Amino acid sequence: MLIDSHCHLDFPDFSADLPGVIARAKDAGVAGMLTISTRVARADTYRAIAEAHPEVWHTIGTHPDGAAEEPDVPAETIAALAAGSPRCVGIGEAGLDYHYPDAAPEAVQERVLRAHIAAARLSGLPLVIHARDADDPMERILADEMGRTPFRAVLHCFSSGPRLAKVGVELGLFVSFSGIVTFRRSHALRDIARAVPLDRILVETDAPFLAPEPHRGRTNEPAYTADTARSLAGTLGLSAEDFSRITTANFFRLFDKAAPGEGAGRSGGSGWRA
Repeated sequence: MLIDSHCHLDFPDFSADLPGVIARAKDAGVAGMLTISTRVARADTYRAIAEAHPEVWHTIGTHPDGAAEEPDVPAETIAALAAGSPRCVGIGEAGLDYHYPDAAPEAVQERVLRAHIAAARLSGLPLVIHARDADDPMERILADEMGRTPFRAVLHCFSSGPRLAKVGVELGLFVSFSGIVTFRRSHALRDIARAVPLDRILVETDAPFLAPEPHRGRTNEPAYTADTARSLAGTLGLSAEDFSRITTANFFRLFDKAAPGEGAGRSGGSGWRA
C-alpha cells in the first residue's frame, strides 16, 4: 500500500465529493492520507474529516502564508490541540515561504516556525516543514533549533536545493517528494531524490496542487500518489512494490501516533548518498 503523506482534503476542490476522492485513492492502492492543517483556527475541520474517514489522519498548525493571520499562537495551544485529537499525528505545516512579495513578513514567519518547533517538542509529534525560496534561513533555523533540543520533522514537497536536503538528512529529517519530481524538467530534483537515504524518503501529492505526470494541469488528488510513486521508484531503480513498502514503513516510523505500538525516533545507519 501507499500513504499520501501530505494533502489538503479540507480545500474547496474536494468539498463536493470527498468520499469519492477517498474511494479513488483506495482503488489506486493509497490506503492512508494525512490531511494537513494550514490554520490553527480550523482545527475542528481537520479533526472532523479524520474522524469521519478511518483512512485519514490530520495535523495542526499554521502555513507560512497564514503566519500574519495567526502570528502568536502559543506552542502550548498547538500541542494541546494535537493531544486532544486521537487522529492528530503531526504539527504543521509551518515554515518559510519567501516566494510571494506580499506574504507575511519574514520575521513573523520565523517566529511562527519556531513556535511550531516548540510545539513539536512539547507534543512529541513530528513537524511538517514548508520551505520555498528560503533555503539559507531555513538551514540556519533548523541547525539552531536542533542544536538546542532535537525534534522530528519532514521537509515536505521538496523543491529546494541539494544543500538543504543534505543538511536536513544530516539533522535527522525526512524528505518528501510530490508530483514535481515527475515533471520533465525536474532533473535536479530527481538527482536529489537519488541522494536521499531510502529510509528518509516519503511520497505525497500536496493535493489539490501539483498533479504529477500524466495528470499535470488537472486537480491533484490522493489517488495520484501512485503515479508519483511509480516515477520515483524508477528514478531510484526500485520496483513499485519495494518503493511502496519502504515509503509506507517510513511514514509510520515518522508519524508513529498513526501506528500505536510501533517504534519511532530517528532513522539510523544510512547517510547522504551523493
